[in-house]
Parts: sequence; C-alpha cells; structure tokens
Amino acid sequence: MTGWQTLFYKEVLRFWKVSFQTIAAPVLTAVLYMLIFGHVLENQVKVYDSIPYTAFLVPGLVMMSVLQNAFANSSSSLIQSKIMGTLVFVLLTPLSHWSWFFAYVASSMVRGLAVGLGVFLVTGWFTPLHYAAPVWIIAFAVLGAALLGALGLVAGLWAEKFDQLAAFQNFVIMPMTFLSGVFYSIHSLPLVWQQVSHLNPFFYMIDGFRYGFFGQSDVSPWLSLAVVGSALLVVSAVTVKLLQSGYKIRS
Repeated sequence: MTGWQTLFYKEVLRFWKVSFQTIAAPVLTAVLYMLIFGHVLENQVKVYDSIPYTAFLVPGLVMMSVLQNAFANSSSSLIQSKIMGTLVFVLLTPLSHWSWFFAYVASSMVRGLAVGLGVFLVTGWFTPLHYAAPVWIIAFAVLGAALLGALGLVAGLWAEKFDQLAAFQNFVIMPMTFLSGVFYSIHSLPLVWQQVSHLNPFFYMIDGFRYGFFGQSDVSPWLSLAVVGSALLVVSAVTVKLLQSGYKIRS
C-alpha cells in the first residue's frame, strides 16, 4: 500500500476495533429518536401532503448520524494522537499533507456512511420509503461525510485537550445539526427562523438528502448541492493549509 492508503487502513481499523461503540451505539441512539419522536408526533405533525411524519424523519436521522460520526472520527483520532503522544510516529513518516488529508477524511467517510447505512436499515423497518432520486441520496451522503470529516480535522488540529474538542462539538456541531430540519420542515418555523436556517449549511445537506427520497424539499436540490459543494471546497482548503503549516502538530 502507498503511504496514504496505509494511514487510511490504520484509521479504519482504529474505529472498527471498537465497532460496538463507534457503529452500534450511534445506530441505537437513532432508533431511540425514531421510537420517541415517531410515536409521539406521528399524528401531530404534518410534513408535506402525502408523506407520514415517520417516513419524513428517517432521512433526517440517517443524515444526522452520517454527519456526526464523520466529524467524530477524524476529530477524536487526531486529538487522541496528540494527547497520548503517538502522533509523532505519523510525523516521522514521509507523508505529505495531502496524504494526511485524504487518509483522515476518507476514513471518516467510511465510518459516517457505515453508521448511516446501519441507521437506514434499522429505521427503514418502521415505515415504507420511496426513492425518487437515488443519485441525490448518494451525492449528499458522500459530500456531507467528506465535509464533516474535513471539519473534524480542523477541530482536532485546533483543540489541545478533550474539553476544547467537546466544546466545539457541543456548541457548534450539535446545534447546527439539530437546527437543520432533522425533525421538522423549516416552513413550520416563523419567517425569521426560516431565514436563519438558510444560513446553516447543515440544513442544505439534510434537505438535499431528503429530496432524494421524496422528490420534495424546502429548497431546490441544486441550490443545496451548490452550498454543500462550496462549503466542502472552503473547509478542505483550510484543512490542507493547516496541515501543510503543521498547525499545532509540529510545535
């Protein structure tokens, strides 16, 4: 294997060795969301005309799981290596910053998509789903996982201890995820909060992903694709620049 493939293989093994925690636990969490919200709100919330709330909820939970776990993989791996002192063994190798970027982001995508697939298979038992545009489903799942994998690298590079990483996750990732339309359509919000939601890139990832199932969305899937693609390019450029400069890993 080449250098980046070896690092990628090491990162995949890292989370796969504890798959009960990294894969099974997030799937169980999503199922609990499904049981609670689906049971309580099935007859109370109406989203779109002919789509049951439970069916509406499934794509949101799947995409939420993909995003959160892709971020958790790269960020936790980097901060653990920094704190435990094992990062030096990677620094000693002749790997370029591009190799680091591809290995960490690709492994994060594998974990995020694996958890998302698990959530989809389990929650799909609760309601029949339609696939209006499967290409959109795959596109937004892959782009979303890559974006959060790269963002996780930024957080892992910036954080110097677990408290800082937890703060980034609790005050940035979690609010943006839960306020992105996972459990509701933004058209059910007051106008001012609809406008605020349009500033959240997580909204476009989930809305575009949901369009692939129902052929309906709050905004055009092409707009969502443009926003997500642009965000991925910006975050990736920042990540590569930080890796190239050795930000907080070579000092």
